[in-house]
This record gives sequence, structure tokens and C-alpha cells, in this order.
Amino acid sequence: MTMPIIYNFSAGPAVLPESVLRQAQSEMFDYNGTGFSVMTMSHRSDVFMSILYHAEQDLRQLMNIPNNYKVLFLQGGASAQFNMVVMNLANGFKRVDSVVTGNWSRIAHNQMGKLSDTKIHLAAHGGELYDYTDLPDPSTWDVSPDSAFVHYVINETVHGLQYRDVPKPFANQLPPMVCDMSSEILSRPINVADFGLIYAGAQKNIGPSGATIVIIREDLLDRCSDRIPDVWNYKSHVERQGMYNTPATYPIYISGLVFRWLQSQGGVASMQTINALKAKKLYEAIDGSGGFYTNKVAARARSQMNVVFHAPTPELDKLFAQESTTRGLRLLKGYKTMGGMRASIYNAMPLQGVEALIDFMGEFQKRYG
Repeated sequence: MTMPIIYNFSAGPAVLPESVLRQAQSEMFDYNGTGFSVMTMSHRSDVFMSILYHAEQDLRQLMNIPNNYKVLFLQGGASAQFNMVVMNLANGFKRVDSVVTGNWSRIAHNQMGKLSDTKIHLAAHGGELYDYTDLPDPSTWDVSPDSAFVHYVINETVHGLQYRDVPKPFANQLPPMVCDMSSEILSRPINVADFGLIYAGAQKNIGPSGATIVIIREDLLDRCSDRIPDVWNYKSHVERQGMYNTPATYPIYISGLVFRWLQSQGGVASMQTINALKAKKLYEAIDGSGGFYTNKVAARARSQMNVVFHAPTPELDKLFAQESTTRGLRLLKGYKTMGGMRASIYNAMPLQGVEALIDFMGEFQKRYG
């Protein structure tokens, strides 16, 4: 019996390019003739320092990161940044502005104030306004010029929402923008200079879990107090060239391979084109199903990374997840609080995977519609 091609639609840890995995496989026991696996290599060795250096330089090239921004590969996932951004950037400030648009920005909002006396002000709430089916326009955000920063999540993986037009800095140079880009980083060009700080867990659009990218404007490091323990202090990590503690060496290595793969695909602009096509085809299949499949998210706010949809009943949702698995379409079950299905179609998901999903959706509807 011929096994079907497996397509991994997980929201994270997510699909990685096949060529990257094969290169990692070939180098597992001997990286570049060193006789060492990267897994067992000293993080302070010249060889690993070269891996780290080239990963950073390739990321800078892909995102066109200005020279006055520092790049860190930290641990703790994006969730650790919910607290770190406040500890480091809100010293001496009475307020942080927080935009809640879905599951992860809601969690960030609840976590940010736990280690600080700074008020976490709710600047906008997409749940109260739209039940997380649309996004509050940035022009309506209640932002103060005296805030330390404005925090938002650009793409919500659980609810399938994305700011398709990237929110830009407000008039009169209001607070710096701090953005969680975990689930869309490198999927389309963005202007890094519009942000004070960008952070992203690697396990969705970059590499395996274990590394978190932080891109911070250099002048903001002056806010980092010596009272912050070094392991949570951006300035301490920058001053030690990312070597304050042992970095996640293997995830950084894999991330570097993904950066090279992205360059071979034509860079971020090329990924934007293919990502838009994948999302367009999938949403057309949902909207063209005559109501069998539904997605309630407003068209302007639909995510191109995480497409959520439902069949007519919870029983059919469950059956869809079961039958799709046997067809090699894996991990399509929706988030636990959402039900239904979720197809995460990050950079490494090939167009053929989306087309295979669409074909199955049509077959499933014919059987049960």
C-alpha cells in the first residue's frame, strides 16, 4: 500500500522545508567536517559562533533590518516576552497600551502586569467589539503619548485574524510599537523601522521550538534597568553578544538553514506572493461551498497564515479531522476553545498541500453535504 504524502497543518511546532530537514539529517553526526553534531557543540566555539553570526546576518538581509536595531535569539518562547517587554521598556512609565484582538494578545494583556506596577491599559478589545471576528482599526486605538509602548499581536493563530495592513506609528511620534510577529514573521515584507521591538517564537514560521527572535531598536536599551536580572535583561544579552546564558543552539542552527532556504526561494517578497495565493485558494473553497464550510472572520481581517473553518455540525468537524488524517492531511483539528478546523499555511507549506486539502474538502462535502 502506498503511503500518502504527509502535509503538516499544525499551528506550531509547524512544518519545515523538506530540503532543510534533509540538510540537517546529512549534517547530524558531522557538521561541516568538524566531526561534531551541532547538538553537542559548545555554544562558545568558533564554529557555533559562525552559525549564530550568519543566522543573524541572513535574517537582517531578509527583513532589511536597520543598523540601529539589535537582534537576539533568546529562550522562553514568545510568552516570556509578555513580561520581558514590560520589565525592560516600561521603567519609569505609568502606562502601557495593550490591544486585544484574540487569544494570544488576551493572554499577553493578562500577563504583562504581573511583574510590574505599570498600568496595562486596554487600548482596544476586538472581543468586545466583534467577538473576535474582526479587528479594531488602529485609528480607534485609545493610545496615550505618555505610554511606554503599544503592544499588539499582528496575527492571531487561534481566531484566524491578521492585520493585513500593518499598523504604522501614530501621528506626533506616539509610543513605540511592540509587536508579537510569531506566526507571520518572514511571510511578507514589513518595515522594521516602524517598530520599537518585534518578537517571534521560532516554531511557526522560522524553525523548531526553543528559540525566540527579538529585534529591538538600540535606543530603547537605555530603558533597561540594572535592577532587572540579567537573564531577563535585553541590554545584558546584547552586551554579551547573545551569550549571557547558553542559547538554543540547535534551533538557531535550523533557523539559519530556513533563512538560507528563504533566500533561495526569492526572499520575503516571493513568499508574500505564494502565501497570498495559498490563502486565496483556500478561502475561495470555503466561501464557494454553499455554506457547508463557514468562516465568520471579516474579509479584511482574515489571516493568510491560519485559516479557521467549520463544517455544519460539531460531529462533522470531528469526522473531518479524523478522515483528513488518513489522507495525510495532519493536525487540522481546531484550537480547543474554537472547535472546527484550522489550517496553518506558513511559508514552508507548499501550494500542493493546500490544493490537497481543497480536494479533500470537496470530496468530504459530496459525502456528507
